[in-house]
Amino acid sequence: MSSTAHFLTTTTQTTTHNCSLPFTPTTAPKHLLRTERAVVLIDKSKTINQLLQIHAALVRNGLEHHPILNFKLLRSYSSLGHLDYSRTLFHRTHDPSVFFWTAIIHGHTFHGLHQQALLLYSQMLTHGVEPNAFTFSSILKACSIEPGRALHSQALKFRLDSDVYVRTALLCVYAKGGDVVSARRLFDTMPEKTLVSLTAMITCYTKHGDVDGARLLFDGLKVGDVVCWNVMIDGYTQHGRPNESIDLFRQLMSAKVRPDEVTILSVLSACGQLGALGLGRWLHSYIKNNGIPFSVSVGSALVDMYSKCGSLEDARLVFDRIISKDVVAWNTMIVGYSMHGLSQVALELFSRMCALAIHPTDITFIGILRACSHGGLVVEGRAFFHSMKDKYGIEPRIEHYGCMVDLLGRAGFLDEAYELVQNMEIEPDSIIWGTLLGACRLHGNNTLGENIAEFVFANGLANAGTYILLANIYAAAGNWNGVAKIRRMMKDSGLQKEPGCSSIEVHNKVHEFFAGDMKHPKSKEIYLMLKEMNGCLKAHGYTPQTDIVFQDIGESEKEKILGVHSEKLAIAFGLITTRPGTPIKIIKNLRVCTDCHTVTKLISKITGRKIIVRDRNRFHHFVDGSCSCGDYW
Repeated sequence: MSSTAHFLTTTTQTTTHNCSLPFTPTTAPKHLLRTERAVVLIDKSKTINQLLQIHAALVRNGLEHHPILNFKLLRSYSSLGHLDYSRTLFHRTHDPSVFFWTAIIHGHTFHGLHQQALLLYSQMLTHGVEPNAFTFSSILKACSIEPGRALHSQALKFRLDSDVYVRTALLCVYAKGGDVVSARRLFDTMPEKTLVSLTAMITCYTKHGDVDGARLLFDGLKVGDVVCWNVMIDGYTQHGRPNESIDLFRQLMSAKVRPDEVTILSVLSACGQLGALGLGRWLHSYIKNNGIPFSVSVGSALVDMYSKCGSLEDARLVFDRIISKDVVAWNTMIVGYSMHGLSQVALELFSRMCALAIHPTDITFIGILRACSHGGLVVEGRAFFHSMKDKYGIEPRIEHYGCMVDLLGRAGFLDEAYELVQNMEIEPDSIIWGTLLGACRLHGNNTLGENIAEFVFANGLANAGTYILLANIYAAAGNWNGVAKIRRMMKDSGLQKEPGCSSIEVHNKVHEFFAGDMKHPKSKEIYLMLKEMNGCLKAHGYTPQTDIVFQDIGESEKEKILGVHSEKLAIAFGLITTRPGTPIKIIKNLRVCTDCHTVTKLISKITGRKIIVRDRNRFHHFVDGSCSCGDYW
């Protein structure tokens, strides 16, 4: 006989300590002792085999129809993922009470079977069983916004809408569905605001862009768990505010709240956006020393962070440590190599991935097509693009078309790129047209550029970049009247050019510079270094490329504008604050201009420094007067 069956049948050995009974074993009826003992066993069951043994023992002891035991078994089968057993028990239960209905509904919502849960709820009402607060808090977890509204009405009908759990569940439905107004109305009328409701409301704001509104709520928390901190930190990261994400993470650490894997993933992403390699390395050490599992997700996030912070060697070391790499890990490394212009290595990694029978995704092909674009691999790019649908069954998205337009346009195949855009199965957006317009400017095809610009303006697809590209085309042709016209149009439209910003991390602190910036505490030393740099550059034959300054002003004024571009200020700061011979890493929010590219190559030769610049398109590694892009970017 198994220990379970023995335990169930040997009732005379039961103790009040084990069962917490209000009577002693010597005076209690045997069937009560067996019931109480079975309840304890069911609650302690950890595996399906244990539960099946207990169930069998109950049948042998004539307790298979006991309502409490059946209810306990139903819940336990559900929690262990065996809903088939739960359903069988439920259907064998005569006239199930609201507790049985709620348990079976909860089991389905817990395991993501939302439609089945809603159907069970509907059947419960049909059988005339009135839901309770637990029913509503369970079924609402299965709801999208429209069923949620209907259930809100029913909660009002049954006078359960004031229950804190029901109201919190309703708030979560509205928050997930994007109905910020209804969520806030519910939140404001809650007499008792739980941590769950506060977290749901903060989530509602951050997924819908109102990060500042979320922060006001967050700052009002007296005590917040790590989940609440994570929502706020991730909100900043997802909305392009990495500095605030990192600042809040430092507050979390000061508040002695222990970060979890979700926190680490968000902050690693923020580090990648900023190029904050120092903090990224610290987080890597924290992961190792504080028991955070080195999961595939954590490994991939580290690969992404190191790649974006310019340390491809570290990225590859982490990648090689990941056990059982999934497609996300492979994609991250492929995109990393692509970003750094190591196109052939990216393609080799893709081949290795496919040889291991890992099926590529649409993200894989974005990385591969960008690698082809950065390496000028037109033939390979065409082949990969066509293989997406033909070989792998992946429909090209607008990002894939954008990569192809960039590849063809950059290589000078303007007519083919234009034809591809005209025949796209997806409506081309302003980014696609802007990419094509940029290729026209690069290759001096002003006629096609003007035709494209006319179409973009006429169809309401113009953005600030469109105006600037067309102004550049006019300026390159010496058409200053055209430039003035575009500037007026841009002003009238209310659009503004995104200001160039470059950042550099020194001693674990990120410093940001804008063009002509005088706000930095070391501005005096920075401009002295700029003056010294200019003298050295001209001694090495440098001539400012004033033709790229698209303003109708004198040459000396153009030279001054070029001389204070944000990346030059960041490089000058790096030269005065770091040891000779150490690499300098710059992050630029826009594409690096040709003059800054030439200057950075010369500075790397004059100073003997490796200078790494990440611009909007890719990484540039400047060493001894040459760039890894081969002047093709």
